[in-house]
Amino acid sequence: MSVTSKANPNFVVQVQPGEYKSFLKSLKAFEEGEVIASLVGATKAPKSYRTVQCGLGPEDHIELNSDFVYVNHSCEPNTAFDLSSSNPADWHIRALRRIEAGDALGFFYPSTEWDMDQPFSCECGTKNCLGIIQGAKYLSKEDLLARRWVSPWILDLVSEKSDQKSKVSARL
Repeated sequence: MSVTSKANPNFVVQVQPGEYKSFLKSLKAFEEGEVIASLVGATKAPKSYRTVQCGLGPEDHIELNSDFVYVNHSCEPNTAFDLSSSNPADWHIRALRRIEAGDALGFFYPSTEWDMDQPFSCECGTKNCLGIIQGAKYLSKEDLLARRWVSPWILDLVSEKSDQKSKVSARL
C-alpha cells in the first residue's frame, strides 16, 4: 500500500508489513546534487531511534516530524540529510546521485549519527554493506568517507577519536 507523503508531494510512503520495512519512495527523478526537500517542522528531541543527530553534543538530536522518517539506511545511499548549516531553516535532503521516479530513498545513518540509540543488522544488500550499523564511532574514517557525504560534526568527532588514539599510542 502507498500513502502520499504529507511532507512533500514528490514522495510516497510505501507501507510494508513488518517492523521497519516501510520506506519513502520518490515519485519523480532528481539529479545528483539537487536539493530534493527542505527539512521543515523538525524539533529538538531526546536521542532515540527516530531522531537524527544535528550537532556535536549528546543532546543535539531532532525529531523529523514528517514522512522523511521513512528514509531508510543504505550503505550506498542516494540521499544526504544535510544539517550542516547553523540555521535550521537551511537544513535539507540532497541527492547524492541520480534518483529515478520509483526509487526508494536511503541515507547512510552514520553520516549523521555518532553512537546510535538502536544499532541494527543492515539489510540494504549493497556490495559495500557494513553488516552492523551502530554509528560513525565504530567505523574507520575510510569507511565513512567512502559514503560520499558525512556531516561536519561527525568528521570532527572522528578527528577527536583519532587524536585520542594517537595520544594513547604515544604514551605506550
